[in-house]
Amino acid sequence: MSDWTPEAGTPPVSTPGEPDPPQDGPVADAPSFEPAEPAPLGVERTPTGRAEVDALLERLADADHLPADGHTEVYEDVHRGLKSALTSLDARPAGDARPPAAPGPPRPGPTPAYDNTHDHRS
Repeated sequence: MSDWTPEAGTPPVSTPGEPDPPQDGPVADAPSFEPAEPAPLGVERTPTGRAEVDALLERLADADHLPADGHTEVYEDVHRGLKSALTSLDARPAGDARPPAAPGPPRPGPTPAYDNTHDHRS
């Protein structure tokens, strides 16, 4: 036990293991349990040169203003559009009436190894 006592007008000091004294009024640094407002991430999007793809990538900015549970709809929409754009790269141009190239002659496969398991000569 200590005989030390604080001087008049000095705020009380707590020691480890001793609870802090109660505060009068609201605490300024109290944590808030409310969700934060949506905020842009500030991710820069580099243009690809393909208008369709660039428009889809710009659509991602719509998610910046939505709460997290609204992001899924935007991401799925952009994913469908990008998938469609990639699939269209495999399609033939509309004016190309040529039939697909015929497959070439079959290539010979590897020569099977000689199996002499049953080759017993006496």
